Amino acid sequence: MTRRQLVLESIPIQKRFVALAQWNLDSDDRDVRNLARALFQHNEKFFAFIKHEGVEPTSNSAERALRCAVQWRKTSFGSRSADGEVAMARLLTATRTCRIQRRNPLDYVTQAVRSHRAGQPVSSLLPAKARS
Repeated sequence: MTRRQLVLESIPIQKRFVALAQWNLDSDDRDVRNLARALFQHNEKFFAFIKHEGVEPTSNSAERALRCAVQWRKTSFGSRSADGEVAMARLLTATRTCRIQRRNPLDYVTQAVRSHRAGQPVSSLLPAKARS
């Protein structure tokens, strides 16, 4: 199967996915409604592996890469609040992603903080192929 065939054959599945999410946006069940809203708002992300060559259909490699960092965070009392956990998770993800891409994590985080403070967009950690 060619890439073009894959994209064409996925279109009905993508449309059905969006339709099911849309159908449940006003569900009486709050959990169903919240899930439907999230699926509807982020549906493009579920099919990124089809639209962007080089994006894997699973997050297995990312999960394996972060396993040690997550274990460290859980055993070292990495944070004492929900916000601290989110910050720690994001820093660990950025650090590991930089290492996979052979980028200097400290340089990336430093530049990200400077950009944020200057009100400028933070550079993406997505590979160049996935950004286009």
